[in-house]
Amino acid sequence: MGHRGATAYRPEHTTASFELAIDLGADLVEPDVVVSRDGALVVRHENELSHSTDVAGRPEFADRRTTRVVDGRERTGWFTEDFTLAELRTLRTVERMPALRPLNTTYDGREGILTLADVVGIARRRSTADRQVRVLAELKKPSWFDHEAGVPMAELVAAELRRLGSAGPDGTVVVQSFDAAALRRLRADLGHRGPTMLQLVDDAGCDDHLVTPAGLREVSTYAQGIAPSRHRILLRDADQAMTGVSGLIAQAHRAGLLVVPWTLRPENAFLPRHLRRGEAPSGTGDMRTEARLLLALGVDGLITDAPEIAVAARAELYSPRPSRTSSRSGAVPGLR
Repeated sequence: MGHRGATAYRPEHTTASFELAIDLGADLVEPDVVVSRDGALVVRHENELSHSTDVAGRPEFADRRTTRVVDGRERTGWFTEDFTLAELRTLRTVERMPALRPLNTTYDGREGILTLADVVGIARRRSTADRQVRVLAELKKPSWFDHEAGVPMAELVAAELRRLGSAGPDGTVVVQSFDAAALRRLRADLGHRGPTMLQLVDDAGCDDHLVTPAGLREVSTYAQGIAPSRHRILLRDADQAMTGVSGLIAQAHRAGLLVVPWTLRPENAFLPRHLRRGEAPSGTGDMRTEARLLLALGVDGLITDAPEIAVAARAELYSPRPSRTSSRSGAVPGLR
């Protein structure tokens, strides 16, 4: 899965990023989904806009700057729920991590904000009879939007999936979220034959209950898989040295769940110490070995900023690539 596209090489959530991810071999592209004031499903990393757009330099929107508490954290900036889709379309995208990815800043200002429907359109246009490109849509803070912003995100998503003809398990869109309650609401709305869904699992302690045997069985009642932080599989110490592997993949498979870890990135800053090359955090390390290890351990997919590296690692282990998909219920075509 191309994480927000091919974000190692282009600013995230842009047409260029999604199209490059597909060109580099991604089977799915992964946008984050938030909501505008008028209920449009737009793709941004979060609902605060200042890190990924030029909104801070737009005088016509200076009065929209505000402070808001999101998930217990006080944030100051410009928020999607204070803008209509038409207003958001006037903003231009910029690289969100310029210090680590300075070359990406050459693309700043070239593109505008996309909607979920736009990304689905890209995937469908780039699909062929032999290769179906799909969209892994991450719903960002749907319960917060519902309770704090008064925007029923899960209802909007269900309606949009129906409109796009993607409300079934084989549709273009696969859904993931950290918000278990929202995934349950979506499952209740769209039914057992609704879209394939993944429960995101952070490496923070608040998600520990999701990866217990009882938690995994509970997840299997509404989702087809888990998307855990890769740190829950490849264990590290405080010095970022790798210390071992967990049994999470086997435990999840026993519960009938797919396992799709996130997010593999090529820069040294994100790699375990033994896979870094040179001293610069922005330097390119050995992500291929990390991808190969996860694949060898049996994951069903990889979410990555550099799809071609994961594709190369897969080719090393599965050559020729198996034509079958996983036999587990709800398996996503194209993951393996």
